[in-house]
Amino acid sequence: MDALYTAVATATHGREGRAVSSDGKLDLQLGIPTEMGGNGRGTNPEQLFAAGYSACFASALGVVGRAAKVDLGDAAVTAEVGIGKEGEGFALAVTLRVELPDSLDQETGRKLVEQAHQVCPYSNATRGNIPVELVVE
Repeated sequence: MDALYTAVATATHGREGRAVSSDGKLDLQLGIPTEMGGNGRGTNPEQLFAAGYSACFASALGVVGRAAKVDLGDAAVTAEVGIGKEGEGFALAVTLRVELPDSLDQETGRKLVEQAHQVCPYSNATRGNIPVELVVE
């Protein structure tokens, strides 16, 4: 692959530290969620992954929609990223909830979501590694 763009970010002090991008546009305090025993005072890797995946998937949906000449209007993608114990370590699971315009029939919407799942870089990176459930709402 020839990269068109490379994002660079550095995290210090793990889940209770700070994450900063090389250009300074991202500068976030990290914190362990209260559900995992932390103080919840900062964002966490799962929230960042959810934000990135939902934005990327929404863009992929726009690409396939335009190719199919289907107006997706105000389509929205919500990513739910769960983390839990698996064996000796931890694992992730993702649910992508895709809200499509009411004017779009369910079958066409489902087909476009499936196509977006084939072209989205996040979907391609996670395929076969973590479960990803697609929900068309």
